[in-house]
Formats: sequence, C-alpha cells, structure tokens
Amino acid sequence: MAMFQTLPGFREFYPDDLARRNYLFRLWRQTAAAYGFAEYDAPVLEPLDLYKAKSGDEIEAQLFSFTDKGGREVALRPEMTPTVCRLVGAKANALKRPIKWFSIGEFYRYERMQKGRGRCFFQLNADIFGEPGPEAETELIGLLVQCLCAFGLTEQDFYVRLSDRNLWFYYLAALGLDEPRTRGVLGAVDRYEKYGDDAFKGYTEQFGALDEALKAKVLAFLQIKSLPALEAVLSPLGNDRISARLADWRKLLGNLDAMGLSRFIEVDLGVVRGLAYYTGFVFEAFDRKGELRAIAGGGRYDDLVGKLGNVDLPAVGFAIGDMTFALLLEQRGLTPSLVQAPDVYCVIGGEAERKAAFGAIQALRAAGFRVDYPLKDVAFGKQFKAAAEAGARLALIFGSDELAKGIVRVRDMNDRSERDVALGEIVAAVRDSL
Repeated sequence: MAMFQTLPGFREFYPDDLARRNYLFRLWRQTAAAYGFAEYDAPVLEPLDLYKAKSGDEIEAQLFSFTDKGGREVALRPEMTPTVCRLVGAKANALKRPIKWFSIGEFYRYERMQKGRGRCFFQLNADIFGEPGPEAETELIGLLVQCLCAFGLTEQDFYVRLSDRNLWFYYLAALGLDEPRTRGVLGAVDRYEKYGDDAFKGYTEQFGALDEALKAKVLAFLQIKSLPALEAVLSPLGNDRISARLADWRKLLGNLDAMGLSRFIEVDLGVVRGLAYYTGFVFEAFDRKGELRAIAGGGRYDDLVGKLGNVDLPAVGFAIGDMTFALLLEQRGLTPSLVQAPDVYCVIGGEAERKAAFGAIQALRAAGFRVDYPLKDVAFGKQFKAAAEAGARLALIFGSDELAKGIVRVRDMNDRSERDVALGEIVAAVRDSL
C-alpha cells in the first residue's frame, strides 16, 4: 500500500512545532496591537490577474495557478500586498486614515527550495495607507524593529538596510537615463550583491553596454552607506526633486534616531527590492552574521491601490517570513522550550471514583484550567508517573477513602506536599494553589 507523504516544500506542524509557531504569532500580534494596527484576513485563492503585472516577473513565474471548476483563472496567493490594496481600495472612502492594518497568513510560491524558504510559508504583513510622508515609514520601521526585539534579539543580531527607489530614479535621470533604462539599471542593482558584474547582462542585452563612466557612478552610488555621503554626491546637482527627497531622508532618520532606533538602521543604496510596485523608501532586515537570507522586507508602493482600479492612496508596508526568522531565533538560542503541561492531573482509584471525579474535572476545565486524567483504570503508581512526565503542577487524588469523607487530596508535584480539600471547594483550592 502506498505511503502518502507531504508534498515537496510544504510543511506539517506537529504539536511541538505548532506551539513554536503560535509563540511567534502571539508576540507579533501583541506588538502590532501595541502600535495600533488592526488585524484583517483575506482569501488564499485570488484571481490570477491580481498578480499579473502587479507583483513582477519573478513572482508571476512562481505562482501556483490553475483554472478552477468555474473556468476562472486563479492562483494561491504568493504575497499579501495586492490583496490588501484590493480590500482597502474597495472601502477607502469609509476608512479613517491613516489606515494601519496587519495580518498573519500563509503564502505559496512554486520555487526552488532552500534554507529558510519552502513553497508555503507564513508572513506577518503590516501596512499603512493614506499617509504620503516619511511619518508612515517611521511607524513601520519602528514596528519592524520591535517585532524582532520582542523575542530578545538586539542590534548585535540584526540591522535594517534603508534605501530609496525615488532617489535612484532622480539620480539616474540626472545622469541622462530615461525610465526604461533606469528600470534596467535598478534590475542590475537588485542582483549586484549576488552576481557582481554579471548582474548587468540583462541591461546589456536590452540596451547595449552601459557607458563605463556612467557605470562607475552607478557602482559608487551603490556603495553609499551614510546620509552625509549621499548628500555629498547629490547636493551639487542642484536638483529640486533631489533636494526635497534629501529632506525626507533627514526627517525619517531623525525620527528613528529620536525613537532610539539609530543603532538598528544602516543607509544602504544597494537595496532596491525586486517587486515591480515599489516607489519610494525600501528597507530590508538582515542578520548581522550574514548567514541567512533577508528576514524581512518592505517599502512604499504609492501607485498600487490606484492601479487596481481604486482611488489613489499612498501606501507603505513590510512582511516578515516565519521560516528565516525561526532559523535566526534558533541560531541565537532564543527559541523557548514551550511546555504544554496540564495544570492538574487527576489520579483516580477505580470506576466508582471515576464517576465522582468527572464532575470535578468538568468544573475545573470550565473554569479554564488544563486538566488531564487516565482514560482507563491504571495502577496508582503509573498514574503518578504519568502526572510527573506530563509536567502537571498539581495531582488531585480521587481515592475511595477520600471520597467516603467527601474530600480530594491535593498533591503539589514540586515539593510533594499534600492537603485535603472538600470536593465542593476544589475549583477554589486549585485556583489558590496555582
């Protein structure tokens, strides 16, 4: 008989694994709520057209897409941004701005599996709509940093690389490049860290070789790692758009400094993000040791809500993937041992005592305590062993002698101390003991 196995790149979560996943999600939810973000959810299956030409060629090639039984072209969602733009756009006039939303959901991409990346994965997505200025990036980068720090990570463990697609467009325009060539150069910049000079092959095939003097300026701009260095290159150009953009940079970095977050932030023009819809500031979080792929990434995408047929609405957002993040926590020894232990284990004498115990068990569970007991008659010794192995804090002993007196014996599993409690007072006694 054939053994069925999980599909390649997909994951199952046994209870211990799910407890760790829930721990991630719980702290992310608490942090997003502290920043005033409201949680939403959306379908995992969307019209294929939602992603075509919206997400970019790379994601389009990775879609799990098919024709459904109604003849519709559909895809499992590979990311949340087009979906949340659709949701917000549909009710934009009724929503109070700024709109601050977050979600935790599962996503699907048919791609080559590697460390920290499967074909299905979870992400925390957080977005702000309706705020055009760097105040939105301030809030989101603050949230991103705190979503990592909440687990015990520090600036020794990760940093956020901050860049700006607008500045690249303005700078390359000032150097004489039109928009198609600018996009070609940005495609090369996006791949440069990984492929070096080979990253420019796509540009060369499309437009011919990039002028060497121009290429040198692109590579020099790519190496900029501070605001003063950025200003030194751009200020002499005397360009009004560039001057206004540098003012936005000063505001954003000043805000993050005032929040005490400067130690996490590095100016890095090498980050341009591959997705087609990004329009302004972009940022990515990386581990300091450089052993893992990006932990998180995001940026501004002011045009996407309008492109989906809705009102124009400025927007900025980011996503943190669960797989790389879990690897980082593991490497830093910050994955907690999550004990799923009962509060109470009931040790039951026999069938008659079991009937009496059921009332107490039900009352304790209704009061919110985690209670376990043997489903069948087992010797007392084995039951105490089971209570200890389960990690129970209390054992309630329902023996014939105790029940004849209308009491239950309560044993503290840590110090082995015992006391007798009236059967009708067991919920209060357990509450006091825990």
